[in-house]
Amino acid sequence: MGLTIGVDIGGTKIAAGVVDEEGNILSTHKVPTPGTPEGIVDAIASAVDGARAGHEIVGVGIGAAGYVNRQRSEVYFAPNIDWRNEPLKEKVEARVGLPVVVENDANAAAWGEYKFGAGKGHRNVICITLGTGLGGGIIIGNKLRRGHFGVAAEFGHIRMVPDGLLCGCGSQGCWEQYASGRALVRYAKQRANATPENAEILLGLGDGSPEGIEGKHISMAARQGDPVAVDSYRELARWAGAGLADLASLFDPSAFIVGGGLSDEGELVLDPIRKSYKRWLVGGNWRPVADVIAAQLGNKAGLVGAADLAREPDPIM
Repeated sequence: MGLTIGVDIGGTKIAAGVVDEEGNILSTHKVPTPGTPEGIVDAIASAVDGARAGHEIVGVGIGAAGYVNRQRSEVYFAPNIDWRNEPLKEKVEARVGLPVVVENDANAAAWGEYKFGAGKGHRNVICITLGTGLGGGIIIGNKLRRGHFGVAAEFGHIRMVPDGLLCGCGSQGCWEQYASGRALVRYAKQRANATPENAEILLGLGDGSPEGIEGKHISMAARQGDPVAVDSYRELARWAGAGLADLASLFDPSAFIVGGGLSDEGELVLDPIRKSYKRWLVGGNWRPVADVIAAQLGNKAGLVGAADLAREPDPIM
């Protein structure tokens, strides 16, 4: 179909990029993320106009954090933007004069990895994104599966622990409370407070107190062998792997693709996730075991995936 534009709505910036049919980004334009819903529509239009200069564009795909309807037109609910039943497709189309589709941002990233990244060659993959929270996407039979209402694959809000930790969604015991960037920082602070003698490197990277620990400190300390930092990653991986084992029972994919900021740590996080996954996989000694592999596209996955989904009249079932 030609060139399309993918839009990634981030907390601080909105990025638009022209993407060809091989997943290559030809040009980009970024604008700050405003604080109001209408301001965000204006910013999306501005980013699209900046990126499209000099290119013949056939459509726009927008990746939005939130619940998107089956028709890929309306955001039912967004946790970080005051969108409730927001007709985003209609508003942006009126501004840019191009066909627009709206997609959940984790679904867009999953599609990008499936088509152009770590999922190439697979028909059935499950993607999870380990970032501040936990998201994901389902590709079965070469199709992105979004469910009847369009809001499937909200993996982060599977209840792993009945009456467990309170989640921002209002429920308790959600998976992302145990396997996410927020969870990793919580583990490190708890362990550093309990055994500061085992966290000398970690504490030295911050202000010297457990309260001053940040995610970047945990990564740096773990690579230097800090016991508390290493153990915090293991705890995160234990929960992540256990969740993958449950997803394997549901979907039986050939591969799990692990993306998000935590996947940038490579084998530091992937190796213990694989071990935990195999430990909790039902019948794991007697059945084929899906690969657990790192995402390849990094923070480009959502933009590339959204752009490619704009070429698909309806790839979703």
